[in-house]
Amino acid sequence: MEVLQAINFIDLTWVNVTSLIVVGFIAGMVSGFIGSGGAFVLTPAMMSFGAPGIVAVASNMAHKFPKALVAAIKRNRYGQVDVKLGLIMGIFAEAGVLIGKNFMTDIRQDFGDVGTDLYVSAVFVVVLAIVGGFVMRDAMRGKKTDAENKGVEQKHEAGKIAKWVQSVHIPGTMMYFKSIDAKVSVLFIAPLGFATGLLAASIAVGGFIGVPAMIYILGVPAVMATATELVVAFVMGMGGSMLYAFDGFVDIRLAMLILGGSLFGVQIGAIGTTYVKEYVVKYVMGSIMLIVLVSRLIKLPVYLDQMDWIAPLSAGLTSTLNVVSFTTLILALVVGALSILIALIKGIAEHKQQHAKFVDVGASD
Repeated sequence: MEVLQAINFIDLTWVNVTSLIVVGFIAGMVSGFIGSGGAFVLTPAMMSFGAPGIVAVASNMAHKFPKALVAAIKRNRYGQVDVKLGLIMGIFAEAGVLIGKNFMTDIRQDFGDVGTDLYVSAVFVVVLAIVGGFVMRDAMRGKKTDAENKGVEQKHEAGKIAKWVQSVHIPGTMMYFKSIDAKVSVLFIAPLGFATGLLAASIAVGGFIGVPAMIYILGVPAVMATATELVVAFVMGMGGSMLYAFDGFVDIRLAMLILGGSLFGVQIGAIGTTYVKEYVVKYVMGSIMLIVLVSRLIKLPVYLDQMDWIAPLSAGLTSTLNVVSFTTLILALVVGALSILIALIKGIAEHKQQHAKFVDVGASD
């Protein structure tokens, strides 16, 4: 049955405005630090404030591309961005964005706003469980390796899959990328970019695929992968926001409020990457993902109830689930912000200690 609804935009009270700016600031820190656009925090946050899933996705894409550009420029100054790889993945991502956007609008047309809420949350749960778990496992392995080689700077080494991808030579499709110091066929990059764009247009988060794909399939170091993903986010975010805007789903008020906070936070996050090791970036990324997963999982019964797909929930249980889901989301924001700040402070302290030792040694000579 076809359901037609007017587009619902949330009321901007001073509480909502302040909260959105703060959320944007923290998400900006996360974005600059781990390379994702931060939408895996922002999309659920907007939905928690009352924005329909499709509006949250569209508005996040609108705020994402200027923020991603700022972060990419910042991290490119540290030599962390592979611009060529980011642009090529971004071009293929645009095709995925187009398909994903049409899929979302079809869901809304058939099931209304609650249908997009359920879809976005369900996809979050599945993707966060897979990617978050994988990243956390890799982070723990990286920490163990670092402990076993204490005091020795470890050179990044591509995994088995990445080595195989780099070994495949397909005439007429090979391109050199500085991030891996090797040539890779564009035919491997095309599906990765498409999948990144498809997911981005569906839930506003392409970094879930883009960053792990660059790390584990192409062999890009984690720090460079997170930085290069910002270029991809800029390209597909610009295209995706225009596609959604044509259908009237972009709430520019939300986009600008979050962008205002993000532009400050992203500077801190980007600086933090210069002082931390790869496994720390992965720990932060994995931790936030798994906490947001819990937040969206708790919310699923509420959406299923609204769709009349399960037995009706009591008003008290619905209220409790909403509160617990929102509280868990806040926890994810706090954990992300504190993790980045602590990593930044410790990294700066260690850097100063190493610099002091270097000065002492030079003076004694």
